[in-house]
Amino acid sequence: MGKKVKKEIEPPPKDVFDPLPIESKKAATAVLMLQSPEEEILAKSCDALYKFAKKGEENKLSLLGLGAVESLSKLVSHEDKIVRRNATMVCGIMASNLHYIPAIIPIEEVVIHEFATLCLAHMATEYTSKARIFEVNGLEPLLKLLSSPDPDVKKNSLECIYLLTQEFQNRSAVWELNAIPPLLELLKSEYPVIQQLSLRTLCSISCEVEARNALIENQALEQLQKILETKEYNDLHTDTLSVIANCLEDSQALLTLQLSGGLKRILEFAETTPLHEAQRHAAKAISKAAYNDENRKFLHEQEVEKVLLSMLGTDNDEVKAAACLAIAAMCENLESKHFFSKQGISLIVALVNKDDAEMRESATFVLANLTTNSPINASALAEAGAVATLIQLLSDERDKVIANACTVLLNMAAEEPLRLLLQTHGVIQALVQPLQSVNSIILSKAALTVAAMACDPDARTDLRNVNGLLPLVKLLCSDHNEVRRSACQAIAVCASDNLTAVELYKLGALDLLQDETVSRSRSNNFSELAFNKLLDNNLPLKYCQRGYLSYSNYIEDGFYDCGRIKPNAKFLSLEDLIKQELNQKRPILLINAKLPDLTPVSSTPMEEKQELTGQLSNSRNASRERGGVSVDERKEDTVGRCPSSHGRIAPKDKGSKAKVKPKKEEDKPKEEEEEVLLRSQSPVISENKPWSPPFDQDLYDCINEASETILPLSDIPDQVDALAKLVAKKMGGAVEKERLQDFNWELHISELKFALKCNVIPIGKIKKGIFYHRALLFKVIADRIGIRCSLSRGEYGRAWNEVKLIDSQQGAFKVISPPKCYIVDLMFEPGRLIIQGSVDAESYQRI
Repeated sequence: MGKKVKKEIEPPPKDVFDPLPIESKKAATAVLMLQSPEEEILAKSCDALYKFAKKGEENKLSLLGLGAVESLSKLVSHEDKIVRRNATMVCGIMASNLHYIPAIIPIEEVVIHEFATLCLAHMATEYTSKARIFEVNGLEPLLKLLSSPDPDVKKNSLECIYLLTQEFQNRSAVWELNAIPPLLELLKSEYPVIQQLSLRTLCSISCEVEARNALIENQALEQLQKILETKEYNDLHTDTLSVIANCLEDSQALLTLQLSGGLKRILEFAETTPLHEAQRHAAKAISKAAYNDENRKFLHEQEVEKVLLSMLGTDNDEVKAAACLAIAAMCENLESKHFFSKQGISLIVALVNKDDAEMRESATFVLANLTTNSPINASALAEAGAVATLIQLLSDERDKVIANACTVLLNMAAEEPLRLLLQTHGVIQALVQPLQSVNSIILSKAALTVAAMACDPDARTDLRNVNGLLPLVKLLCSDHNEVRRSACQAIAVCASDNLTAVELYKLGALDLLQDETVSRSRSNNFSELAFNKLLDNNLPLKYCQRGYLSYSNYIEDGFYDCGRIKPNAKFLSLEDLIKQELNQKRPILLINAKLPDLTPVSSTPMEEKQELTGQLSNSRNASRERGGVSVDERKEDTVGRCPSSHGRIAPKDKGSKAKVKPKKEEDKPKEEEEEVLLRSQSPVISENKPWSPPFDQDLYDCINEASETILPLSDIPDQVDALAKLVAKKMGGAVEKERLQDFNWELHISELKFALKCNVIPIGKIKKGIFYHRALLFKVIADRIGIRCSLSRGEYGRAWNEVKLIDSQQGAFKVISPPKCYIVDLMFEPGRLIIQGSVDAESYQRI
């Protein structure tokens, strides 16, 4: 055997890099190695980074700072399987810190599925990431992974799908992709977390009508009932009831449950389950179902009211609150409402006093529904002693509690006895605080409550005394239409009496309402009503602005006609107008037949005071004996016609001066003249005495003359004719149409102004008057003696009165035709009645 020859080792090629084992002690180095083209280095680097990131959140954040995310996002779609897997694992462990969407789930390995779905589940917690997943069609591969053999993959996929279904577009996409069957199949999983996530996903998508129909078609209700009947699934009962609650919004689902007996079993479960959370969700299920008319009938037939009352007896506030909401929904059914009024109101009232805010909110909400359109329930609530508590809730810290309390009080105020009861407990004062809220719902409710309460004069007085009108007027400036509408309604009610109307006028309500009525965007149904109500209690302003006084507008003493003023001009008071210097403008016509107050001089002897007092007493008695009626008495008796509030003066006699003793009938006219003289000449003692307009003796006499001569006439047309002739006589008599220009009334008016040194002229002093003088005087006297008429102002000094008369025809049968409207001629043929709308009427009204 020959000797072996040693083989020479060939040297390595010069162009090949010798393998270099790398040992790195810094994460930054591993991050840099992610840029390597070598698959082995990439795989080892990803593995090292995975182990590093797994140790804690600080490490994950350091990797983000080193820029590892950009490289990892590229490697999850690498050609090499191991590189792709390890990169996905790093992304999965860093999922809570990532802000990008990795490549859609690869399909090779389960471990990659696990970490990819974990990453997506973390990403789906943010809205922008949800939208991105939807854009790249990420739902479909996730739904396919629901059938994965790995439970972690199922769990991560379910969690991601559940988070995605919080957005409506994803909810629709899930059931459109036929996800309901696999979700129902996962309810049978041995892992509770998978069952729970599946139920929550079903609860989310069942908000859609189509999804609920799909659940019914796949017999989901039967499967959900089995879960409720299985005690081992106690931890799933709450979520199961949530799904059932959504399904019960459809009548078809409730009918299916009723036919199968499932509805009865669910109600029994709700009443008997020891789990408060399950009871709460059962009450929510009933509440959702009760918002449908057909469902309420089904539930009432199953005596759901008893179940809800039993829930009110539990020791858990959340269950009680949920039961209250269900009762509120069932109150839409009248039979259910009657049932609760007998047995439930006392229980609910007890909940109103609870410290828990949510409980108070739910309890007041159900009371609001119980008392709506139900006077019986409102009375039962008062009998239960809830009035004081409800008024206290107007200052509650929770806005919805205040709003609900206002609704309850509003419902109770519809009944007069309850309204008076609320007033005695200080409801008006308590409403002032809600009227200053920043919540528009509370403001609207509080204003409506004020409108309901202010029907009574005492309530309006209380509102003035507690300064409640100012915040009410401020609501007219609100940007919310409903708030302004409610405020207008309240002001319309409050303006029913003169004192409140005057106060509202001082607060600027009239100007705000005027702006409201002319605005197209801010006007509402009640703004015009409130504006007219205020004007009705300020007739000088109404006649100035509208040029019209209706049949029901009674001209009282202190009225004045200043003519038309410019839209932006300020409407001055009578006192300010009287103080103005004499000018060339149209004179202001004053109506004041009220006798001046008699204020005795301090130096008057006691005997004179006693005699003066006796004269006044006898004068009043004489006036009563002759049938004189006060203004207040006349307002109370609107049907009958009564004489002037100041009595009637008979023709003068030359009898001797009356003494303090009772006088004979013929001595009384003389007494009244002396009384008027004494009143007008009595000096004023107190400097604080309020200002009053000058007394018009001529108007006083004219009213009494009308009472004496016109009231005895039985027919209204005769009274109208007599009054027209009297007014024409006092104002210069009839004037021929052709000679109207020769009727020199302007000079007479100017002489009166110069003689009085004032721009204000008492109408009784005018002896030559034209259309607008005569029409005003006719309206004044007609109001005093009970003739209903209106007053309208036209152009160029024209004005006229309208009366409504009934023409009755006698024959075989008495026929009463509807009343006709006539214009009363006071200028040309005093007493002539002109049919409204005729050619003659147009000629009388216009030049």
